[in-house]
Amino acid sequence: MKHLFYKPNFKVDDIISYAELVSAEGVNLQKGMNFQIKPEYSIFLMSVRKNAPYKDEWDDKTNTLIYEGHDVPGNLSDDPKEEDQPLTTPKGSLTENGKFFTVAQAYKIGLIKEPHRIKVYEKIKDGIWCYKGFFNLVDANYLNKGKRRVFKFYLKPVEFISKKKEVELPHSRIIPTAVKLEVWARDKGQCVLCGSKENLHFDHDIPYSKGGTSLTAENVRILCMKHNLKKSNKILTIPPIFLSIS
Repeated sequence: MKHLFYKPNFKVDDIISYAELVSAEGVNLQKGMNFQIKPEYSIFLMSVRKNAPYKDEWDDKTNTLIYEGHDVPGNLSDDPKEEDQPLTTPKGSLTENGKFFTVAQAYKIGLIKEPHRIKVYEKIKDGIWCYKGFFNLVDANYLNKGKRRVFKFYLKPVEFISKKKEVELPHSRIIPTAVKLEVWARDKGQCVLCGSKENLHFDHDIPYSKGGTSLTAENVRILCMKHNLKKSNKILTIPPIFLSIS
């Protein structure tokens, strides 16, 4: 097992544009599912909005992000929503669904020791994205949904404590999408301390480490990088993040 000292481009709950996302990753992400976009991780682009094309969801009871697989490309079907989500392409190679499904099953049955690591970005509304952090892909299913079959991928949120240690983030630490939307509207998409609309972050007024909640808008606000760092320096030190590579 090799370990890489890894500094993420964003902090969890940073508010970014799609252009910033692409610039940070150095790749023009045209798809929601991007297998091993970098040697050490893959990327999922997700959304739980009502008009989102796929049914991504958060299961509070199991602290699991359930990410739905993707449909047949529109140029290969008159109605992709009526067809099974594909495991392979017409030429027989694995689709992105197939790649993630294969690695999830390999971990589940013990063929590989470490779960596949996925970096997740969430679209919360048009033009507004949020970095959700790293997740471990722990399982996958291919399920009957009405007249067709769809893939479901199950991911656990993780935080890297040290070079060789990671912990699962609890559900209560993660700010729900509904709370983010409420805070965005209330704070008018700007820092509540200076009015800046650049380098924004969803911040806990009372830090989670001090007993503050992520689950209500009353304890979440928007801060710019400058004021977020000032607060962080006074309240807590953010540990470096390490990423394990097989």
